[in-house]
Amino acid sequence: MSGKVELLEVLDENGVGTGRPETRDNVHKDGLWHRAIIVAIINNNNEILIQKRAKIKEKFPGLWDISVAGHVPFGHDSVSCAASETMEEIGYMLPKVVQLKDFRFMTSFRNQLPVSESFKENQYYDFFVYNADIDISRINIQVEEVEEVKFVTAYELKTMVEKGLFHPRTEWVNVLYNYITKF
Repeated sequence: MSGKVELLEVLDENGVGTGRPETRDNVHKDGLWHRAIIVAIINNNNEILIQKRAKIKEKFPGLWDISVAGHVPFGHDSVSCAASETMEEIGYMLPKVVQLKDFRFMTSFRNQLPVSESFKENQYYDFFVYNADIDISRINIQVEEVEEVKFVTAYELKTMVEKGLFHPRTEWVNVLYNYITKF
């Protein structure tokens, strides 16, 4: 969010909201727990859309990542955040009405990533799958966030993760792999 102060809700160590807003910068500086979402967009061929993080990103620049990821703003829920982040990061316009059933909830997980001395990422992630047959040529990526997007198979995804080409937050990979390969 450029020019605006982004507020996040501080969570307790069990992932329960405290009702306390805090700036994104302070949340990371102080290592406070907060909520984020990740979305795997899967096409009709059971391929996963992945994004390459922009080289100017503060953390993990140039690494591949799940289709969409973002912080849940204070006062918002995970599903509405998943929808808005999908548009913001990869420029994919969702249908006018997005319902909870459109985003299949997969799991929640806790993740701690000490990025640097002054940047501690302590997050509870809500992981969703969104099925959509997206034409990559029509995606309008946000260049400050994303360098490139492409579809990969579940096997290719696991191989890329094993080679260290992915953002280190990978708790979702086996959940998604098992979901895709069970069909």
